[in-house]
Amino acid sequence: METVTTVAELRSIVKQWKKEGKSIGFVPTMGYLHEGHGSLISRARENDRVVVSIFVNPMQFGENEDFSSYPRDFERDCRFCGSLGTDIVFHPDPSEIYASDFCTFVDMSRLTENLCGKSRPGHFRGVCTVVAKLLNIVNPDRAYFGEKDAQQLAVIKRMVRDLNIDVEIIGCPIVREHDGLAKSSRNTYLNGDERKAALVLNKALSYAEMLAKKGVTDPETITSAMIELIKSEPLAKVDYVKAVNSITMEDIEKINPQTLIAIAVYIGKTRLIDNLIVR
Repeated sequence: METVTTVAELRSIVKQWKKEGKSIGFVPTMGYLHEGHGSLISRARENDRVVVSIFVNPMQFGENEDFSSYPRDFERDCRFCGSLGTDIVFHPDPSEIYASDFCTFVDMSRLTENLCGKSRPGHFRGVCTVVAKLLNIVNPDRAYFGEKDAQQLAVIKRMVRDLNIDVEIIGCPIVREHDGLAKSSRNTYLNGDERKAALVLNKALSYAEMLAKKGVTDPETITSAMIELIKSEPLAKVDYVKAVNSITMEDIEKINPQTLIAIAVYIGKTRLIDNLIVR
């Protein structure tokens, strides 16, 4: 496995792979990797070569968010990637991605106006810009994203379609802890009591799934019940609980197959997200 830090070097390697007819799978990450990332890397092994980027993107963090404290352990991440058969870890400095006079952005309307886009203004502008740049740099055949960030996955799929980027975007299932908590790099922020409290996210989603299976189709009935359950946990504070169209991210009037039920909850100071698709 190689570690590459510059765009020029990575492009040179990829160009040679392309000449040899190799297919390339790409997994973009912000590091501090866990089994959820591992599932993406393992899936990407269906290609001849796998590139994993580790880049904590400053553009997608708001002024009062956790960019400076976001967990980082590059050596550990490299060992993890190597154990899963990664060919290249791309680990650029922010100045390699964003020149000092950088002034070009990729923005999106509609899909980014609800859920995390509403709670975190400017977040998806940063996501779209860095992902578009990384796809342009790596030039993969396929790129892999986790379904835990359901809005991000929908946004990236739409961006790739709208901008005619020649890559297949593949969503991979949520990976959970043994007790149901979705894997997240931010789980490391939780102390013991908060870790137990965080289980309320999966409990609320399981409750929503049960109501839907019983035939409840009113979104407000389901989301209100979820909010009440979450509020019963003293360490939890609701950011949003929403039922939306899983493709457009718009609010819906009736629960139906492919409805996305998405939640964002603060456990102490840590913001966690999770979701389910009503099948």
